[in-house]
Amino acid sequence: MRRLLCLGALLLVVAGCATRGPVADDEIIAAVSYRDPGPTSLTLYTMVNNRTGKGGHSALLINGYERVIFDPAGSFQSDLVPQRDDVLFGITPAIEQAYRSSHARSTYHVVRQTIDVTPQQAEAAYRMALDYGPVPGAFCAAATSRVLNRVPGFEEAIRPTMFPTKLRDQVAALPDVTSDKYYEGGDANLQKSMQAANRALLATAASAD
Repeated sequence: MRRLLCLGALLLVVAGCATRGPVADDEIIAAVSYRDPGPTSLTLYTMVNNRTGKGGHSALLINGYERVIFDPAGSFQSDLVPQRDDVLFGITPAIEQAYRSSHARSTYHVVRQTIDVTPQQAEAAYRMALDYGPVPGAFCAAATSRVLNRVPGFEEAIRPTMFPTKLRDQVAALPDVTSDKYYEGGDANLQKSMQAANRALLATAASAD
């Protein structure tokens, strides 16, 4: 529990000094770095309005030598997840679930599309996400599609777009994509949903400590 409190305090200090966005340092990131034992892959998240079918947000889970989420102009925050600009670090299965849960609520569901890639492709996506810098609001799909478009082998299949559902449809047309949809009936307010996900993560981590 003390380790969790110390990490949270460090994150608050670092975030308070940020000029461009959150700038968690290398030591904090290394402390939570997580490497998934599965194949290297890219996973597109699309948050879709349950009533209109329109997209509300795009993000990209990159599973390479470490597992991160490129969450451009995103709202997800947790005391356990350090962030540098729009990249979230330490994405364990529990944190990945919390990320989806925080976005899935009575008004939105989360479409998840995964494609296995080579380690070199995953590394290219990882480096581009880290180098992208902070993304302005409403440019989540533009940033995510630009990262995918620059991954070797994706240049022709993925074209930059401003619309999350158009990006989802482009990814759906790729070969060997696996997809699912995640629904929850939680509070429609995004900030309340984010706070609930963070509380659940902290409770799980404290019980395992």
